[in-house]
Amino acid sequence: MIIAVDGPTASGKGTIAQALGRHFGLPVLDTGLLYRAVGFQTQQRGGDPDRAADALAACDFPDTLLENPALRHESSGGLASRVSIHPEVRSALLQRQRDFANQPGGAVLDGRDIGTVIAPHADAKLFVTATAEERARRRHGEMVERGISLGYEEVLADIRARDARDMGRADAPLIRAEDAMLLDTSRMDRAAAIAAAIAFVEGKLATPG
Repeated sequence: MIIAVDGPTASGKGTIAQALGRHFGLPVLDTGLLYRAVGFQTQQRGGDPDRAADALAACDFPDTLLENPALRHESSGGLASRVSIHPEVRSALLQRQRDFANQPGGAVLDGRDIGTVIAPHADAKLFVTATAEERARRRHGEMVERGISLGYEEVLADIRARDARDMGRADAPLIRAEDAMLLDTSRMDRAAAIAAAIAFVEGKLATPG
């Protein structure tokens, strides 16, 4: 069984994907980490993440880089959004993601183009979203807990900028697959969002085809 979980930044899709993986006993891939790794390596090498050639050259990162805590930093998320615009980068990472999706037994993948490009044949697709303001509130709260000093308005501006890049890119833009369940978590707590996602997938399993 393949489960695709798409959505914009800070929508809760990562949390939901991990919960689905635990519930159904499936491996989980946060595909955003791949792009964070490319953006991080591009910067580490002194390259420009907005330059396709520099970003493409950083796609040779080792798997061990995915375990680097620096990839979870807010700055890496911004770099990921910038390098993911380049079709060459998306093409270079495409097979890596498809191989994970198509492994025996299936998998859960979360990202921005899983249900539309990486695994359009997924057995269950979710599009997780929330208002930009709510996503900024959540992200700002997380940053405050980690001791990161950044104002709410700055976080909101960054989220809106990422949304514009992700939805506006010509190659594999962030859009909801036609057969994906829309899960708006704006007024949901974590437990309610996870329960809704699990119920949807179980419903798909109970209704073959």
